[in-house]
Amino acid sequence: MKRLTYRILLNREPEGGYTVTVPALPGCVTYGENVDEAIAMAKEAIELYIESLVEHNEPIPDESNTLEYSITLDKAV
Repeated sequence: MKRLTYRILLNREPEGGYTVTVPALPGCVTYGENVDEAIAMAKEAIELYIESLVEHNEPIPDESNTLEYSITLDKAV
């Protein structure tokens, strides 16, 4: 069994909860009422997405060799 790694982005919604996207898997989007639920939903969405790729003999993306950094800039507006 191969271990696959994916980044997920959680965006807080104005009405509450979090929308989750998976940059390496186009169209893989889910939602959770809180951070823990959003992460659990993302895991399930990724698993289903990968199952579909396997069924259709499509390549499976993997971000295990991707490094990510966040840079914060202070800018006068």
